[in-house]
Amino acid sequence: MFKDLVLNIFISLRPRQWLKNLVVFAAIVFAREFFVLGKFLPVFYTFLLFCAASSSMYLINDVVDQDRDKLHFSKKTRPIAAGKLPINAAIFVSIVLAIISIAASALLSKYLLFLVIIYLIIELSYTFVFKEIILLDVITISFAFMLRIFAGSIVVLTPLSSWLILTTMMLALFLSVGKRRSEFTLLTSQQGRQHRKTLLFYPQQLLDGLVFMMATAILITYSLFTFNSPELQQKSFLASFLPQTLATSKLLMATIPIVAYGVFRYLYLIFEKSEGESPEKILVSDKPLFSTVVLWILAVMFFLYFSSI
Repeated sequence: MFKDLVLNIFISLRPRQWLKNLVVFAAIVFAREFFVLGKFLPVFYTFLLFCAASSSMYLINDVVDQDRDKLHFSKKTRPIAAGKLPINAAIFVSIVLAIISIAASALLSKYLLFLVIIYLIIELSYTFVFKEIILLDVITISFAFMLRIFAGSIVVLTPLSSWLILTTMMLALFLSVGKRRSEFTLLTSQQGRQHRKTLLFYPQQLLDGLVFMMATAILITYSLFTFNSPELQQKSFLASFLPQTLATSKLLMATIPIVAYGVFRYLYLIFEKSEGESPEKILVSDKPLFSTVVLWILAVMFFLYFSSI
């Protein structure tokens, strides 16, 4: 019995969603400080506390939406909606995780404490208010996502590129709008009315336009980010392969085609397979997209940390 309770609590924490919190490492990765222990550890702790904070809010969201989740083709299997996890237990765990995240952030940085509190307030506001307001629902989700990248920067006082901030913002909006577009396709009119009222007010043409707009914005902002990134001096390894004119090239620009393919693949999954409802699920289940993300990470790490050896 206790084992089942622990298992259902863990499932309700939505561990796959913790992938979103990896964005806290962005600042130190692109500042070439990822392997600096004094920088890595505070950011790693920030990652953990955001996992706790986000899971706390997922529990509250599942409690509030339990009746509507029962009508959803996949969410009805969630422990709270399925009646496998008592509401009192879910609320208790949520409060404990929220307190832990606030206390841990206070130990790391007063600025981080402020961001975590703002994050919790935004998530609660989304659950109780903004979820039912067209456009503000996706903007709220995106803003909460954005706080993570600022948290990873502020906890170690590592500057963030303005273009990287914009890229992250566009990515968050892209995923949020893509999620709504897939929900619009997957849910029938009656299901949409009962599960998520805002779907009734989203014209399909608007969702399609927003998805393509955000996809374009990602490619533009990321390209400008790589173009404006510091030039990497090529020493022994790449210098032997590259011509003199590329001796101080902005090598991160070589990752633009990888990002472009990733965006195009995600668009394909949204419109052809209607699988954008759960971005974190797609990331680990769609092999081409997963391989693209892994390739992008390896390319970025190589160009930033190993190309000048």
